[in-house]
Formats: sequence, C-alpha cells, structure tokens
Amino acid sequence: MINVQLRRTPLAIAVVAAATGLPAHAATSVETYTLREAVTVEGVRSHQAAFQAAADANGGTREASSPGYQASVDYVVEQMTAAGYDVTIQDFDYPFFEENTAATLEQIAPTPTVYEYFGLTGFATMTYSGSGNVTAFAEGVDLALPPGPDANTSTSGCEASDFIGFTPGNIAVVQRGSCSFAQKAQNAEGAGASGVIIFNEGQPGRTDNFLGTLGGPGLTVPAVGAAFDVGVELAAGGVQVNLIVDASSEIRTTSNVIANSPAGRDDRVVVVGAHLDSVAEGPGIQDNGSGSAAILETAIQMAEQQITPRNQVRFAWWGAEEAGLLGAQYYVDQLTPRDIKDIALNLNFDMIGSPNFVRFVYDGDGSDTPLAGPNGSKTIESVFLEYFEEMSLPVEPTAFDGRSDYGPFIGVGIPAGGLFTGAEGIKTPDEASLYGGTAGDQYDPCYHLACDTFDNISLQALDEMSDAVAHSVLTFAMTTSAVNGTDKGKGLGKIKNDMEYVGSRLVK
Repeated sequence: MINVQLRRTPLAIAVVAAATGLPAHAATSVETYTLREAVTVEGVRSHQAAFQAAADANGGTREASSPGYQASVDYVVEQMTAAGYDVTIQDFDYPFFEENTAATLEQIAPTPTVYEYFGLTGFATMTYSGSGNVTAFAEGVDLALPPGPDANTSTSGCEASDFIGFTPGNIAVVQRGSCSFAQKAQNAEGAGASGVIIFNEGQPGRTDNFLGTLGGPGLTVPAVGAAFDVGVELAAGGVQVNLIVDASSEIRTTSNVIANSPAGRDDRVVVVGAHLDSVAEGPGIQDNGSGSAAILETAIQMAEQQITPRNQVRFAWWGAEEAGLLGAQYYVDQLTPRDIKDIALNLNFDMIGSPNFVRFVYDGDGSDTPLAGPNGSKTIESVFLEYFEEMSLPVEPTAFDGRSDYGPFIGVGIPAGGLFTGAEGIKTPDEASLYGGTAGDQYDPCYHLACDTFDNISLQALDEMSDAVAHSVLTFAMTTSAVNGTDKGKGLGKIKNDMEYVGSRLVK
C-alpha cells in the first residue's frame, strides 16, 4: 500500500467535521450522512438492472448508436424528469467503426503465406478502413529500403506523384513515415488502388505490426497496417495477395443526457458525469453502468430529500465515450468562455464496482502521479481522501491519463476529480493483501467483453464508492467556497490524447 498523504484544506476539514460530528473549523459544513444512507446499493443495482434489460432486448449491447443505448437514454430521461430535473438531450454525430469479422491478409503466390491478424509480426486493420475482398498483385510505392537511420525518413505515398505509373486495381504497399496514414491511403485510392497495406518503417523500434487510424470514415477500399517484414515480402514484385476487411465505417448519431437541478447558483455549476455507453462487445453494466447508476441514484435521492443546492448540479450521462471520449468532448466544445467560467468543477465516475477492485482516487495535485489537474483539483482530491480516511478505507492514487470523460474538462482548465476501481490493469500482491481479491488478475476480468453483465460486480466496492459519490456531490453542491480558488495547481493539466482505438477497443 502506498502511504496516502492527506492534503487538508478548510473545505475538506469542514466536510469531515460535519459528517462525523467533530467540531467544524471553517464556515462551510455539509452533513452528507442522510443522503449516503438513502443512496443504497439496492437502488443503484435497480438502475443497473434496467441497463441490463436494455441490452438484453437489443442484441446484448449498449454501444452509443445502438437501440440498447437509446433505451438506456430513455430510462435516464424518464427517471430524471420524474425527479424534477430540467432534462436536455444533446444529439451529436460521431465516427463509428467496427470490424464485423476478423480481417485476412494472405499471400497467394509465389509463396502461400497467411499473416497473423493482430500479431506483432503480422497485420491489423486500420481504424476507419473501407471494406472489400480483394485479390490482386501487390505493388510497392516509393519505398525506402533499407530505411534511413531515423524515424519518419520515408515519404512513401505522401504525394499523389508517388503513384505515377501505379497499376490501377493493384494493392498499394506503402511505408510508414512523414505524413498521416489517411493521406497515404487517400492518395492510393485516388490512384486506383483496390486496397492499401501500410507497413512499419523498419528502423529499430519500428519493425512490428502497429495499430493505426485513418482519422475518420471516408476510405472505400480495405486498408491495413503491417510489420516491416510483411511489407518487404509483399512489395518484392510479382506477389499476389488476398486482402479481406469486413467493417462498418460511417458517421452515426448519438446523444448526451444533461439534467440540471432546478435550484442553485448557475455561475458555480457542479458537473457530475458518467458515460452511459458500452463497447459493442457487451452490455457494459460495470463499464460504465456502475458510474451511471450511482449518479442517477444520487440525483433521485437528492430530489426525494428535497435538497436545495447552493450551487446548481448538472448531472450528465455521456455518449460515445468508448469511441474516444466523444460525448464529453462535444459538450465541452459547445461551451462559451462564459459557460466554462461558470462550471466550478467536474466529478467523473467511470467503473466503480470492479470485481477485483482497488479504491482509486484521481490524483488532483499530481503528488503521486505525473500529471496534476487544473487549479482546484487538489481540493476535490482532498475531499475524497478525507472521507475515506474517516471511513477507515484505504485508497490509492490514479493518474489523469486521459482515459475517461474528465479529459475534455481538464483541457479547458476546469478542476476535476473522481473515483475508479480498475479496468484491465493487474492487481498486485500488495493490493490483494489490502483490498482482498486475486493478485495477478485484472481488476475487471470482463473489461470490454460480453461478460460485463449485471453479475460482473463487487457489491462491496459499488456500495462504498456510491456512498463516496453521494458525499462528494452533496459537498460541492452545498459549498460556499470557490473550488478553483483554494489551492495552487500545477497548470491546466492538459492531456495529450494519444489513445489509440480500433473501433471502440482502446489499445493504448
């Protein structure tokens, strides 16, 4: 276990004082016990059951453009409207990509060879590839063989003139380097190529198969990336290839659900977010039916108790998170400078019931991880740390690594914080001794799989984290402090979002 160093602020001390009955040492105090008692694990589970039913009735998924997602949206809208919130559905378009079947790359002649799909020495489909079943001769385009000593020395396929003399109908074999994969693929398609193979450049560290993206839909021919040796073989001349990609690549529409409390200062808004969509492979009842259900139950119970917040609370269920945080990014992109200033903070709850859980708190001040959040994020972290200390529950820091919906908020300087119980990471022996569970296994063994169902949950984690959700939401709903004026952050905490996706599959 790491030694959690608590960063005490007046706001955090007052919160703990009110929650535990100790004397308060600041003007603001918030009693959260009653709300925490009302937000039961049974209530949270009832919403997860509704999300599971939505998936079951619609092909087992709640992917952002699916009927299962729309049913989830309808459920949240119905619940929040009945509770008295001002509900808005925010529609937006997003690029969708999904492989329907595994791709094939095979040398037919002169040396029959089947290349390994997703293998380090094989190939992988480019995200937003077109579809097709093509058998044709492979043709190298402006290759640098052997490659130069440094990366990005190849300009293969970067200019339309590289394809002068190219035989229409052949499969273009181009080398990674200098320009985008999309530019290379579009130039190849423009020259009449029936398919595109972009192979790694060949310098040390740039020889394996890689996962690339074309940036968005538009290409109509199949396109894959490949290891350096594969590209060299196929570009040797006289090589006949069969390339098959069966994928959906198109622009689709989805939506965010935004629900405002009818009362509270609209110049100090607390945005409480969780993504509502799943990956295409499964129903996503832990990722992120857990966070979505917890903030929904918190909102409902605040209304049931007729809590009038000092600060407006904006509950948000984001769409297309699994495609790259697109719902939260769209929301933030629509904000004016005045809107941004009026948002006091963002609380993010993404996966809070992992079966092999660890209690992670986002490291707002960057004291334990490489990146700090914007000014005020330290205060948010402190509220969680003080709360868990009073509950005698150990926690670990987790970094603002850009993998959830706080990312767009941090990017514009809005303080952020939240909770997480683990995804594909592996539980250590020290963590297992502290939290229970199994060392050497993933925190969530069903992460991004069909088995992420209603049964894929730790009720202990869900119960404890839901209480912490309720505590933090009410704390910031009622505080009179300006969160981003109470500590010194380490800059805006902007994150370079270089996450790589194949469809909804995060690969980096």
